[in-house]
Amino acid sequence: MADQKNNAENYWKANVRLIIGSLVVWTFVSYGCGILLRPLLSGIAIGGTDLGFWFAQQGSIITFIGIIFHYAWKMNKLDKEYGLEE
Repeated sequence: MADQKNNAENYWKANVRLIIGSLVVWTFVSYGCGILLRPLLSGIAIGGTDLGFWFAQQGSIITFIGIIFHYAWKMNKLDKEYGLEE
């Protein structure tokens, strides 16, 4: 019983760590690159516009989709590791 509880705690710690990491990346890309670092990225051209504008319009959305796939992949690995796969 104690081993099962410890297993569940470790699973949720890994899950929360993954969620926090995903939110940090998403915040950095959408808020950091799109707003705060935009003046620094304005000299780099991509697709006919500067990189800061690209992150604000396209990059944050593409990154968010990438984070969704990464989260699903890592959660599948965690589920198998802790014996919780479907």
